[in-house]
Amino acid sequence: MTPASRLADIAPFHVMRILADAQALEATGRDVIHLEVGEPDFPTPQTIVDAGIAALSQHQTFYTGACGLPQLRAAIAGFYDERFGVRVDPRRIIVTPGASGALQLILALLVGRDDEVLLTDPGYPCNRHLVRLFEGKAVNVPVGPATRYQLRATDIAAHWTERTVAALVASPANPTGSVLEPFEIAELAAACRERGGTLIVDEIYQGLVYGRPHETALSVADDVFIVNSFSKFFQMTGWRLGWLVAPERAVADLEKLAQNLFLAPPTPAQHAALAAFSPATQLTLEARRQELDVRRRYLTERLAAIGFALATPAEGAFYL
Repeated sequence: MTPASRLADIAPFHVMRILADAQALEATGRDVIHLEVGEPDFPTPQTIVDAGIAALSQHQTFYTGACGLPQLRAAIAGFYDERFGVRVDPRRIIVTPGASGALQLILALLVGRDDEVLLTDPGYPCNRHLVRLFEGKAVNVPVGPATRYQLRATDIAAHWTERTVAALVASPANPTGSVLEPFEIAELAAACRERGGTLIVDEIYQGLVYGRPHETALSVADDVFIVNSFSKFFQMTGWRLGWLVAPERAVADLEKLAQNLFLAPPTPAQHAALAAFSPATQLTLEARRQELDVRRRYLTERLAAIGFALATPAEGAFYL
């Protein structure tokens, strides 16, 4: 067997290999502290677990539509309205198998052979491999403390070519925890729009922000693609559930892709996620966000005391 040539450009995701090794040690009785994979150490809130158990006991295990349960899409739309004051038509929301599934759909829609996508370096390593999966080319743009490790509109201008179709940013970012200001997102979206391209905004750490308001790119640009997840703030990593928000013109094509690539998101996880927006769950999640903030501040101070001061503050996510 000869693998497709793209495999030579797709490196292993080493975090997952280390996780497997750590779990193998745990299986032998070793006590392991996990500092490898990006997930909270809190278990999924009990309200969500109970909703998942109820769904299973009620035999809610059959396929849903490719875009997800209508009531979950409506609940996500309600979340944008209540939390951010942004109205989103539920039809523009597509529930996916994890945020990775959302990003695959968006890249499958936008990226053709040899098309380019601008990414931050440093950034989430799988992003460049997903671009390559669709025969595109990831252009890693070096970013540093001067821009809080984020792309700027000037970077779009400097690195955009006739082959560029999109730029991908994350706010809060992995691995730096930096957060884009709304005006910066607006400028990035405008820079992509002026060149006939698209801005993709990864918001999977949305909600895990500290000392600043919770925000969404949809408040300043309605034609961007949003990637989000139930994994981080909602602490449902193993349930493998995410979503995307797309411009209305893209929904039909994205649904067609979802039908073929995934059939549907996992049904029990979708029913469980309905409880993620309940007042009781939100109280639990807020208490846990505050605990993460305590840890963030403590670790920032302790690292600085031994000579590892941060070049820029981590305002979101759970990384330093």
